[in-house]
Amino acid sequence: METFRTEHDLLGERQVPSTAYYGIQTMRAMENFMISEATLDDYPELIAAFAYIKKACAQSNLDYRRLPADLGKAIIQASNKVIDGVYDTHFPIDMIQGGAGTSTNMNANEVIANLGLELLGKQKGEYQHLHPNTHVNMSQSTNDVYPTAVRLAAIWMLDPLIAETERLSAALAQKAEEFADVLKMGRTQLQDAVPMSLGQEFSAYAAMVGDEVAKLRTVQKQLH
Repeated sequence: METFRTEHDLLGERQVPSTAYYGIQTMRAMENFMISEATLDDYPELIAAFAYIKKACAQSNLDYRRLPADLGKAIIQASNKVIDGVYDTHFPIDMIQGGAGTSTNMNANEVIANLGLELLGKQKGEYQHLHPNTHVNMSQSTNDVYPTAVRLAAIWMLDPLIAETERLSAALAQKAEEFADVLKMGRTQLQDAVPMSLGQEFSAYAAMVGDEVAKLRTVQKQLH
């Protein structure tokens, strides 16, 4: 039989599954934002990006002695667990939300807080020891965290796209050599034109795709 823990927010109490690392804010988002069929756990790169930001902020807050050492270290260790991808299923909310993505930020804060609590020998939901807002989200705003996370995720996700696009360009160039002696009619303005080789046609395809690789690399650099 499934068991629950009781959590509180400004709107009241909610029963959260005892096995869930997310908390009451995530529960409310699951109820309020049933908009698309895409959820956060469909985008592990975005989840990892949030965890990297929480880890970096915890380290900065430790350096400036804003966080107690035990709490800062617990947040960093919990963030590393999220980065590893083991807890992606605890990010169940819809990708499309209102309010600048606050629910996504709180989902990350709650998961990292509850993982940190376990590392401290506490129970999930005992936020008096390690709080999602007060400690995990210290010195942060959703309006900073979310755009930064999206940029990081996009940078990482562009790597495989660039690699596959380069493979496509190389394959087209190989076909250009293979078809170098195959003659065909050219076409212009929907009419037959001067003859050309099929190899020349595929060479143009390879060049066009190669141009797109260069554009993707430029975008990736700009995202930094």
